[in-house]
Amino acid sequence: MGFEKVVVIDGRGHLIGRLASVIAKQLLEGQRVVVVRCEMLNVSGSFYRNKLKYFAFLRKRMNSNPSRGPYHFRAPSKILWRTIRGMIPHKTQRGMEALNRLKVFEGVPAPYDKTKRMVVPSALRVLRLKPGRRYASIGRISKEVGWKYGNVVQKLEDKRKEKSAAYFTAKKKLVALRARAENAA
Repeated sequence: MGFEKVVVIDGRGHLIGRLASVIAKQLLEGQRVVVVRCEMLNVSGSFYRNKLKYFAFLRKRMNSNPSRGPYHFRAPSKILWRTIRGMIPHKTQRGMEALNRLKVFEGVPAPYDKTKRMVVPSALRVLRLKPGRRYASIGRISKEVGWKYGNVVQKLEDKRKEKSAAYFTAKKKLVALRARAENAA
């Protein structure tokens, strides 16, 4: 990745750990990164195994006062954020500044729905996982462990896809019209 003002990454179909490591490196180098569609991230291993892993993580809490931590985030975006935080020296000034350069979202919110979204080939599930191997979606795991907004995000995503499809058909017509005008001229 070259240095750009903001890199918007589409999380769909990426393996969470591999994507997190690439993002962590970029953040430490000073790149601003935005990750959208975190609910479509994948993790290798069967869904049931990953669900059990998350429940084991939920059991880890402070015995005397659980409100003091560790905090168990349920939202897919926060799961990715915490994964990246683990790869950054977040208690130092440099690490804090790096984490401040990161934004994570479920779905594709307003400013980023009209920007170019990128993929990270080294983290794509189809390129990294052997065909036939099992994998799970972070969105589904989140839903199982207490994330309540999966349906809301899905509804908003459907609305966004309708809008973008309408925009694309209008753009195709415009391009065809321009091509005809250039041929005529």
